Amino acid sequence: MNPRSVIIRPIVSEKSYALLAANKYTFQVHPDAHKTQVRQAVEQIFGVRVRDVRTMTVKSKPKRRGWTRGRTAEWKKAVVQLHPEDTIELFEGQETE
Repeated sequence: MNPRSVIIRPIVSEKSYALLAANKYTFQVHPDAHKTQVRQAVEQIFGVRVRDVRTMTVKSKPKRRGWTRGRTAEWKKAVVQLHPEDTIELFEGQETE
């Protein structure tokens, strides 16, 4: 699997920003990707050393809009811990004034 197809997008939320202090980065990944593929993809794309990968499937939630009922899509999330000397600049956003 291509590394660019394994990593779909970074997750930007309050919880993911709290994990940055522990050098952990959160990504949405392909549902069929396993930990080894996620590790290799992050190392190739960002040029960093990965120490640990934790994956989880985010379950779908029921949603309503008027009479219409539906569900959100299930997706897979990976929390990647890097070597203490490495960082990913993508997450180090610019401060707004």
